[in-house]
Amino acid sequence: MSQDALYHPPLMPHLLVEGLNRYNDEPCLFLGDKVASYREMREQTSQLIQALRASGLDKGSRIAVISTNRPEVLSNIAAMQLAGCIGTPLHPLGSLDDHAYVLEAAEIDALIFDPGAFEQVAAALKARIPALKLLSFGPSESGEDYLALAASFQPQPLVVPDIAPEDTASVNFTGGTTGKPKGVMSAYRTTAYMTQIQMAEWEFPGELRMLIATPLSHAAAAFLIPVLQKGGAFYVMQGFSPDEFFNMVEQHRITATMLVPVMLYFLLDSPRSATADMSSMETIFYGASPMSPARLKEGIEKWGQVFYQFFGQSEAPMVIANMRKAEHDLSKPERLASCGRPSPWVHMALLDGEGKAVAPGEPGEICVRGPLLMKGYKDMPEQTAEAFAGGWLHTGDVGRLDEDGFLYIVDRTKDMIVTGGFNVYPREVEDVLSTHAAVAQVVVIGVPDERWGEAVKAVVVLKPDQQASDELSAALIGLVKDAKGSVQAPKSIDYVASIPLTPVGKPDKKAVRASYWQGSDRGVG
Repeated sequence: MSQDALYHPPLMPHLLVEGLNRYNDEPCLFLGDKVASYREMREQTSQLIQALRASGLDKGSRIAVISTNRPEVLSNIAAMQLAGCIGTPLHPLGSLDDHAYVLEAAEIDALIFDPGAFEQVAAALKARIPALKLLSFGPSESGEDYLALAASFQPQPLVVPDIAPEDTASVNFTGGTTGKPKGVMSAYRTTAYMTQIQMAEWEFPGELRMLIATPLSHAAAAFLIPVLQKGGAFYVMQGFSPDEFFNMVEQHRITATMLVPVMLYFLLDSPRSATADMSSMETIFYGASPMSPARLKEGIEKWGQVFYQFFGQSEAPMVIANMRKAEHDLSKPERLASCGRPSPWVHMALLDGEGKAVAPGEPGEICVRGPLLMKGYKDMPEQTAEAFAGGWLHTGDVGRLDEDGFLYIVDRTKDMIVTGGFNVYPREVEDVLSTHAAVAQVVVIGVPDERWGEAVKAVVVLKPDQQASDELSAALIGLVKDAKGSVQAPKSIDYVASIPLTPVGKPDKKAVRASYWQGSDRGVG
């Protein structure tokens, strides 16, 4: 062991082993009609690790996962960590082209997939990337049955792999306004530090029964260590609906959940919100996109001060700032537009375009330093250097601090749209729309939307011989839906004579956006 290992902190694999070993017959995971104890989760994790290694996948192997919410997803996340593999989740709603790009850019060795929902996707990706190994959660026509292979092994004690804090643990893809999505490389120290801040700052109930309504492979996985460390249990929805959500809260006396704002809007708009027994709910964690202050007020009036907000991004996940339950104070309604106080465990500064701190109360780009940060973008040295210019991570969000130290996001330097918790990258949508014969110019922006936070809008200049019509709008929306999926498709299209330009001749998106955001409380929704 090297001398510097003396000072290495416990990493996610260490915390996983300790957490899974801490309890035995206590319930760990409820999904459908299945209940798995800590012992069963531990044993299945061991069997999956052995199956990975039998498939030639070990430390440094790159594995992508696409699945619905099923029990094996959590134990597979643990198994990949304990085998030392590098994980990349695929978005369940992404298009085939997007998935293929990610697999190639991340140099993925194997795809683990749910055959019930993604058999055809897996087969199509294998056709494009012949060297791709396919492992299936159950019997499949395309891949090896990962679960049957795992079942052929006897469970063994869990062992932490030989990893260092700077080794890459995952590559998650995020986009931008120009070019292709970027692969965010997170080190083991990134997720360990994030978890330490969660454990120190986040208000988890004493008895933790955590309802998971989002995809397990994405944000929900960030709750894995806190729930294990607190001896809690996951209650997992296989698909989100207000009725099922309220049923599970009542049936299992759920004490915590994590939701994106659009899910909260669906819950608030459901007739059940007036009658459902939410008395057991102690903490509703929310984040991933801006929350309407008016809807947040409605939620507090309905269910009390149970809301806890987190703010982060893939490059510095989840814990840059947080707003505690007591800080959701209806006597200070302006504060409901805030994302809370910056975490004391992360260095944060608001900087101007020259990298200097802005005056108190003035807006500046939110920039951060600390062990929470990514290693960089995979195979993108120029974008990495730009992100880390001046020795800070530049988040691309513009914020201001009030006199009480609360952070407000007022705009984005980047043009990414967050709609219902999902990221949409305008350039990709523009590229699809501009392939239509009728389109001369197009800019895609996010506009305020009560339900989704932001809605995708296309602003189009037609070629001289073309006429605007409902049929054309439907065709353009369908074009994007086919190429990129329904999340990225514009919800509306406006036709204009011209698009304003910046002094250097680029479309001035800020000017286009401004007319749609007049009168809105927040610059980003």
